[in-house]
Amino acid sequence: MLRVLKPRRKLALAVWHSVDTNPFFNTMSQVIDRYIEPTPPAPDAPDAFRFATPGKLRDVLIEAGVKAPCERLLQFNIQASVSAEEFCTIRTELSEKFREKLASLPSEQFTEVKHHILEAFRPYSTANGMSFPAQVLIVSGTKPPALS
Repeated sequence: MLRVLKPRRKLALAVWHSVDTNPFFNTMSQVIDRYIEPTPPAPDAPDAFRFATPGKLRDVLIEAGVKAPCERLLQFNIQASVSAEEFCTIRTELSEKFREKLASLPSEQFTEVKHHILEAFRPYSTANGMSFPAQVLIVSGTKPPALS
């Protein structure tokens, strides 16, 4: 990205902050993990939280030559005008990992897990649908001027 950026122009990236501050991602996982042993990701695995540790992506940009690196936390809400049941279906469709884990459960246990997932979504369910607090890190910097 930096190679194709014009000199003195800014680069800004958004990456998910910790999984604990993003219940959109971890609410279903916490329930499913009670039934199926989770596989810890490999260090530096290319998943959604690879750069969640403050300073990690900033350090990558510094190593790439970015000047005036900056990192800030952005807090917001992820809102979806769907019921908890619909949201559960959407999250399952979006995640191969969830689909595989849920498909491995016996049907009676699947029903129990789904019930617990819907209960876990209750704090994020509003009259307008689902609303999850979320946090991302915004990491930015400037490409140095071209050498003469």
